[in-house]
Amino acid sequence: MNDTQIRVATKQALFAQHSGDPDTVIFEELGVQHGLSRIDLAVVNGELHGFEFKSDKDTLTRLPEQAESYGRVFDRVTLVVGERHLLHAIDIAPDWWGIRVARMKFGKVQFSDLKHATNNPSRDPASIVALLWRDEALSFLEELGSAAGLRSKRRRDIYSRLVEEIDLDALCKRVRLCLRQRTNWRSGATRLSCGG
Repeated sequence: MNDTQIRVATKQALFAQHSGDPDTVIFEELGVQHGLSRIDLAVVNGELHGFEFKSDKDTLTRLPEQAESYGRVFDRVTLVVGERHLLHAIDIAPDWWGIRVARMKFGKVQFSDLKHATNNPSRDPASIVALLWRDEALSFLEELGSAAGLRSKRRRDIYSRLVEEIDLDALCKRVRLCLRQRTNWRSGATRLSCGG
């Protein structure tokens, strides 16, 4: 079983779960921390839930680094892992991550949840705000009446002001809204709509 097989089966399961929901969008290869890491799938609705795949043909070499990056941004993360890496993955994955085991049975990928993802206790506002494009962050500051002197500033200055101006929950809500509304991605992310 390879990454493509796990990806296809996971997408099918997520589409079935969120079918007809106009407030849910699924992204493939969503970059975090300005592309430092890319999560395999991200479900965006009332939360930001990432899915990372490690098939039997993969290695877990990058998983500790990915766990750190994803832990700064996602509300929940589920690791979808083949049986070969299961025990090692349990040791590496943060306690709040879910672990879903992928097995090939009768020529079809089947999943079983070893544990469900729980809420991330350590989201980082500076990393979350970086999911916004510069114009999205500036527009939000304008709505808040806090954009004075920032229109010609660098992206990081705009991000810093936004983090100072609003609480984490409001920031996360706005980021999720912007991600769901985007149609013209500039990066390698692919948007897949669940709405009917």
